[in-house]
Amino acid sequence: MRLGVSAAVVDGAWRPGDVEVADGRVTAVGLPPARGDLVAVPGFVDLLCHGYAGVDLARAGVDEVAAFRAAVARDGTTAVCPSLLTDDPDRTAAALAVLDAARGRPGGAHLLGAHLEGPFLSPARLGTHPPEHRRDPDPALLARLLDTGRVDVVTLAPELPGAGALVGLLRDRGVVVSAGHSDADAGQAHRAVDRGIRAVTHLHNAMSGLDHRAPGLAAVALTRPEVVVTIIGDGHHVAGEMVRLAAGAAAGRWALVTDALAAAGMPDGPSRLAGVPVTLADGVVRNTAGGLAGAAAPLVRGVRTAVAAGVDLLDAVTAATATPARLLGRPDLGRITPDGPADVVLLDADLAVTRVLVGGHVVGGE
Repeated sequence: MRLGVSAAVVDGAWRPGDVEVADGRVTAVGLPPARGDLVAVPGFVDLLCHGYAGVDLARAGVDEVAAFRAAVARDGTTAVCPSLLTDDPDRTAAALAVLDAARGRPGGAHLLGAHLEGPFLSPARLGTHPPEHRRDPDPALLARLLDTGRVDVVTLAPELPGAGALVGLLRDRGVVVSAGHSDADAGQAHRAVDRGIRAVTHLHNAMSGLDHRAPGLAAVALTRPEVVVTIIGDGHHVAGEMVRLAAGAAAGRWALVTDALAAAGMPDGPSRLAGVPVTLADGVVRNTAGGLAGAAAPLVRGVRTAVAAGVDLLDAVTAATATPARLLGRPDLGRITPDGPADVVLLDADLAVTRVLVGGHVVGGE
């Protein structure tokens, strides 16, 4: 099957010509280009997504997880880390078990290991995370959760007493450790990177920042080449100038995420995030205190937001594809390459998703 594109991002670079797929693989690139302005990019990889299309992953059953996978795939995300907010440990364990049961089902986006966003977070930077479920670093609790279901990413506040032991445990288990919801000063942040922190969760949001005399986690993350900085690109959480600043300071190591929740893709109105009441209005999700509470935009919105801020299109696409895949150690994701998996998104001149393929099967668009 020819995709009918004029160019494609192949192995991290633009290549003129059409793309052919067969039997779930990319069989040819650089073919005579189709007329028109469609381009092919790798399927998007989302490291942080709590829900979508009415599905709250913290409370979902197996069938609802299947609906979630189908919904995110229709909007261009072909691989996703299902993310769980700080919650009662028993509920988190139950959600992990459901995700493991759902992972073996075919269809929709690839369901990667979970992203545990909490519960080991700073009490000063909780945002919408329920304070009653926040925990100080507890190796036994962490080990219990890791033994319950597949986990690929854990966000924690590295400045908390005992956090270093958690970082070591996670590294030994092959889990990516991300710093977030953190009030770390520069010294604490540098030491955390030295111990093995390899990402920060939603740069600038719920973290110490860029004060010119008292830099915090955000500043350290932008200056340490080992760290992937993730950014919510919905146009509400981070101003365009700050997205462009991050893209320049962390060239090749910044990643777009959605931080989406059940309200994404739904009409305005009340919703839930791991049982916490939130409201979607005019594209923005807020908690009862009026603060931002997750997001409601697809990952392609982040690509458009970055480009509108002056970021090169290839760099923005890479931030939604190859960079998050690299952080996870998954060279099979986030790239188009000859004989590679046919996880592909077609974009028009307005960077709108027109067709989505997962494993060569059309799951979204026309």
